[in-house]
This record gives sequence, C-alpha cells and structure tokens, in this order.
Amino acid sequence: MIAKTRERTLKLARDTLTIEAAALQTMRDRLEGANADALVLAVDLLHGCKGRIVVSGIGKSGHIARKIAATFASTGSPAFFVHPAEASHGDLGMVTRDDVFVALSNSGETEELLMIVPIVKRTGAKLIALTGAPQSSLAKLADAHLDTSVEKEACPLNLAPTTSTTATLAMGDALAVALLDARGFEAADFIRSHPGGRLGRKQLMHVSEVMRPLEDTPKISINATLQEALLEMTSKRMGMVITLDDAKKVTGIFTDGDLRRLLEKTSNLGGVTIKDATTSKPRTIPPELIAEEAIEMMEKYRINQLVVTDASGTLLGALNLHDLFAAKVI
Repeated sequence: MIAKTRERTLKLARDTLTIEAAALQTMRDRLEGANADALVLAVDLLHGCKGRIVVSGIGKSGHIARKIAATFASTGSPAFFVHPAEASHGDLGMVTRDDVFVALSNSGETEELLMIVPIVKRTGAKLIALTGAPQSSLAKLADAHLDTSVEKEACPLNLAPTTSTTATLAMGDALAVALLDARGFEAADFIRSHPGGRLGRKQLMHVSEVMRPLEDTPKISINATLQEALLEMTSKRMGMVITLDDAKKVTGIFTDGDLRRLLEKTSNLGGVTIKDATTSKPRTIPPELIAEEAIEMMEKYRINQLVVTDASGTLLGALNLHDLFAAKVI
C-alpha cells in the first residue's frame, strides 16, 4: 500500500471512530428531562412485559434489531426479531397483547413499520420506538420514544448508515443492561442460557466430568521403589504419581518437579525410596465441585494437577491442567 493511500485509510478509520464516539457521548448527555423519562418508561414497560419482546426493523435497522433481540434473550428477557414486511403477511400473528413491540427506524417513517404498528397497538401491545426523528410518525405513535438521532454519519458521503446504527445498537444495549438489573439477572442466570460456551462449561462442568478416571491415574504404594514410581509416571503421562497406603488412602504426590529437586541434591538415586521423595498432603479436590473451582485452586497454589478424592481421602482420580484445556474449560 502506497504511503498516500495508507494515510488516507488511517485518517478515515480514525475519523469514523471519533464521529461515532462523539455521537454516543451526545446521546448520553441527552438523557435528561423528557428523554430520561422516556428511557425509564421504556425499561418499566419491558420489565412489566408478561409476554415477549418483539424487535423489528428493516434494512440496516433490521440487522441491529436482530442483535438487540438476541441481547434481550441472552440476558433473561424472552425476545425475538420479526421482519416488518413478513409481519404484514402473517407473522404479525406472533404478536399478542402481552408483548412489547420495539420498532427501529432512523427516519421514523419506514413504510413497512408504519403499516403494522397501528395493528400492533390495537392488539394491546405496548410500543417502544427508537428513531433519529423525535417528530416522526413512528415516534408519535410510541408509548415510549427514545431519541437516537446523530449529527452525521461516519460515511464520508453522509449516506451509509454508520453512526446512526451504532447509536441505535448502543441504546438497545442500554435498555438490555437496565432491564437485566431490574430483573435481578445474575451471572448464574447468564451461564444457564449459555451452556455451550467456554464460560458455561467452566461454570456447569463438574470435576467428575473432566478428571482422569482411577484406572488412568498414576498411583503406587508408598512402599514402592523410586524406579517403580518413575515407570508409573512414564506410562500414565501426567507428570506425577500419587502414593497410597494399604487402605488406598492418598499419602502424597511425587511430581516432575520433585524429581528435578531430588536430582539437584544427589545423583545417586539407588538408595532413595518413594516415601523419602514425595510431597505429603497434596492438594485434593472432591469430584462434585465445578471445574471453575479447580481452576481457581490451581491458580492460587500455582500447581498443574489436583488429586481427586472422596471425603475419607480415598483416591478417585486426578485432574491435570491439560485435561481442562482438552475439555475446553480454559
């Protein structure tokens, strides 16, 4: 890329971010008086909704409407998107008197929306409008109108929806955040609606689901030789071996780190027993705890593995940092 083109590219990118950031700040400052009352009313309507939140828009506003509906749904408020053109051909039957209809239109004069909004209102559903034109037809029909007007688009031609769509999306996020707080929506609620993601796996998976089973866990009698311990470590490939007493209770752990420290002290391992080399009282975790608690323990104690035991100290398995990576918990 030649220097002139590169500089113009960077200038346009910076100008876009500056224009859009300024528009959001202006919209924030506008939340006073009647505008503040309208936002509070909108949140109250959404909070009191006994049905679902229906979000609608066309063109670029339609794309923003889909995202806003998805944000509502993922934060505890049942919501879906309906295309205004499809709504006028039957989909409007999905809207009931218990719903809240959220209409997005920068001009406030979108023909497809104005065709269905009067019908929506006749069903008894409440109407919230997000427009850039407070005196528009859609704004006047709304129970609560939120002003998302911007001075100019970031597009150099002032034509392509850029700043206006950013402002509308941000207002939708503001509604969703205020609504989730009003509902008392918490992290645990969010996780339950996102079980497939990494956050969900970390919060919902139990240690028992990601640990190495007993048969794959490196273990040996406390009376075994060091050579036998090293062979067990090598065959099970966990970088450690757990020592057990005659009752199969955990007595200690011998890790790669212990081996290195032992070699620093002596090169003659012939007379060393595993009992002499183990770290007693290893960090243990019960299988019923969630994976996140295992991660927190590993981070707190700066270790890469945990011994899984029952309440009596009987070995059940082991958990390695690599197991958590494999399960996509980390």
